[in-house]
Amino acid sequence: MSAATSLPLRDVHLPPIPSWWPLPLGWWLVLAALALVMLLAWAWRAHRRRQQRRWLRLFDTTVDAAQHGTAQIAAMAELLRRAARRRQPGAELLQGQAWLEFLDAPGSRAFSDGDGRLLLDGGYRRSLDAADVQRVRDLARARFLELISRRGR
Repeated sequence: MSAATSLPLRDVHLPPIPSWWPLPLGWWLVLAALALVMLLAWAWRAHRRRQQRRWLRLFDTTVDAAQHGTAQIAAMAELLRRAARRRQPGAELLQGQAWLEFLDAPGSRAFSDGDGRLLLDGGYRRSLDAADVQRVRDLARARFLELISRRGR
């Protein structure tokens, strides 16, 4: 027998598998970046919600300050023109059917063929039905928020 074959050989012992905890520095950085992105997304959404509440409060207080239905319709028309100017410069100058078609949301004809037509002459009428004013108010409030919150789209 040779000397090489008579050596007592043992199995190779591998080191233990590294544990998952504590995490290496790279994973801590990934988790911190993920937490930062989530925090920024939450802060942005909270800011947008606060901003929308302020715009709706502006709309409601301006319309409520008007004493009767015709003045409320005029106030709604003014607010919609302000929002239109913010969304697309020059849109506040549109008149008649072109103005109502601008106010129509995509896929909707609520202003040009529906209750929103009251915006054209409702501010000049002697009296208005309260239910008609409320329907126009709901429609105008939603469109105001849509126009003012999506700038440049």
